[in-house]
Amino acid sequence: MSKYNVAVLGPIPRDHITTHKGEVIEKYGCAMHTAIGLAKLLGDEGTVFLVSHVRKKDEGAIKEILADYPNINSEHITSDADQGDVISLTFLDQNNRLEKQTGFMNPIVPEDIEQLLHCNVFVCVPITDYEVPLETLKYIKENSKGVVIFDAHGPTCTVTALGDRFIKFWVDRNQWLPFIDVLKMNLEESKCCWFESEYQLENLTPFNGKDTGHLQPFAKHALDHGVKSLIVTLDSEGGAVFFKKGEKIHQEIVPSVKVDHVVDTTGCGDSFAGGLGYGLLEDPTNYIRAAKYANTLGAMRTQGRTFDVFKSKEDTHKIILDTYGSI
Repeated sequence: MSKYNVAVLGPIPRDHITTHKGEVIEKYGCAMHTAIGLAKLLGDEGTVFLVSHVRKKDEGAIKEILADYPNINSEHITSDADQGDVISLTFLDQNNRLEKQTGFMNPIVPEDIEQLLHCNVFVCVPITDYEVPLETLKYIKENSKGVVIFDAHGPTCTVTALGDRFIKFWVDRNQWLPFIDVLKMNLEESKCCWFESEYQLENLTPFNGKDTGHLQPFAKHALDHGVKSLIVTLDSEGGAVFFKKGEKIHQEIVPSVKVDHVVDTTGCGDSFAGGLGYGLLEDPTNYIRAAKYANTLGAMRTQGRTFDVFKSKEDTHKIILDTYGSI
């Protein structure tokens, strides 16, 4: 029996990517990055259970890739409904992109995870608003002691009838917060989570700004509503980590792991979430330590187009020690 068990919940989209340099890449993404990054870190110490729904024509190819990682259990990847995400990404520069979604995974519901309630950590990485529903988070919290990590990319993104993917306000945020232990997002998504109840159009704040003034009040709100830690990624600056120490809110920036050359940023957020999951296995309340693992896996993801970018625990620890001086 494994020392650690981690469930990863999310889509495995068929990604068609055009880089800002005009290169075209086709691969499976999202939860694959999370699961494989975790699996490389865990080695023979743990098992990753990947939970997803895919198209029938993709199931064999996905499971063939995962077969190279003996500690990933793919039994919970199913194609009964023959539905899976299909995503087209066109990068305008290194970080900004246009997105279309033309295939849609059926949601991950409680029945999909009823055999996984023993897991130490649940890493939820939805990319669209319907994929990991609130009822699934409630089911986990009511039936498991595992730590729930949730990526806000899902509830802050929706799809139009023409397949265009757009950011949106997470209007029902307060219904979700009590069922999330660690809430992870990027700066743009955080601005979709902290908003006025009523707007004048001329007063809307542009989403492309680097302003972080809203993070402290949003963190207080989230932590007061049940979240144990809010972690907001700030691109090359690293991650802002918020959690309570007694009655006070502690805020700390965990600097990024520097890289000399960025090859592909697709899946960095998903990899970051995997690092959080691993970092919280031994100490579920050491959010700074978890952010170090998260930053490291996110940096690794930028270094190539394949899953070979992810390293063993020993190699990952060397990067962390070189960057931070301690684990």
